[in-house]
Amino acid sequence: MIEVAISLARPGFALDVTFHAGSGITALFGPSGAGKTTLLDCIAGLVRPERGRIVVDDRVFFDGATGAMLVARHRKVGYVFQDGLLFPHLSVEKNLRYGMGRGGADSEESFQRLVGLLGLASHLGKFPSQLSGGERQRVAFGRAVLSQPSLLLMDEPLAALDEGRKHELLPYIEALSRTYRIPVLYVSHAAGEVARLADDVVVLAEGRVVAQGSPQEVLGRCAGAPESRFERLSVLTANAGAHDEAFGLTTLHHPAGAIAVAGRISAGTSVRLVIRATDVTLASHVPDGLSIRTSLKGEVRSIEADDGAIAMVIVSLEGSQTLAAAATRKAIAALGLAVGQPIWCLVKSVSIDERWLAGA
Repeated sequence: MIEVAISLARPGFALDVTFHAGSGITALFGPSGAGKTTLLDCIAGLVRPERGRIVVDDRVFFDGATGAMLVARHRKVGYVFQDGLLFPHLSVEKNLRYGMGRGGADSEESFQRLVGLLGLASHLGKFPSQLSGGERQRVAFGRAVLSQPSLLLMDEPLAALDEGRKHELLPYIEALSRTYRIPVLYVSHAAGEVARLADDVVVLAEGRVVAQGSPQEVLGRCAGAPESRFERLSVLTANAGAHDEAFGLTTLHHPAGAIAVAGRISAGTSVRLVIRATDVTLASHVPDGLSIRTSLKGEVRSIEADDGAIAMVIVSLEGSQTLAAAATRKAIAALGLAVGQPIWCLVKSVSIDERWLAGA
């Protein structure tokens, strides 16, 4: 269990946060400047808070009341930065074993297991300059895990990578969390990453915690935030059903309707879906003659509009989940939408990216 309740004042910025985190991956989510990295630095022991308390698995890292401050090297915390910070003069193998030397994971079996998990066997003799950005981050992940930390901190570890590389690395982060059962605090301002990875989400804004809960709950609430600060995404869970060999589609079963996604997913698998509000079309009934094959039945929960052309319609789906849909205020008026009205949400199958599917 991770318990954090700290405050810190700096010129032009104040951090004042309280939250608890358990096992699995907890995302610290919010816009740039929200205080996410400063919070990680306090937990790592790189920055001293002014007041409060930090406790990890009953070990007191910081207690402002007593003056206790455990130095960083004694906290057994792994830290992965945006650029990995590998030693350029050491090979991949020596970078990895450096982590073992600090943390005591001296088993050769442990080393080989991790190398296999991260797909690094063919890179052990290379130097960081010979690796791609994604490969360097995999080495950074491995070095942190081999130090046998009680907690793993990840500060936007995918931020410097292009979209393709980001998608490639997400399964490695999931596998590390599952295999080694290390609690992870994962900093990101990308809603797609959070929806894919997180078991729990802590939302920060201007140095304060403004929400905490599951990705489904939190991203649904954040869907109403200003577009410049949060992507408009909804998170749904569904169960995989039959696969259509002829057309390469898998049907996912959701209480609000069937969802078609490209690719094969094993029947019975519970998956998490991320749907962009701009990929949802609203209709008073399901029209004929459309290429869109996914239609979900729900009820208008709220309409969030200002003086701009675009409004956000929040739909309560059958099955107690919500879906955000972006629509022009003119279209909403033409449909006569009102709270409580039955509505159909038409979702393009191509908008449900298979790379964002994850075990729910």
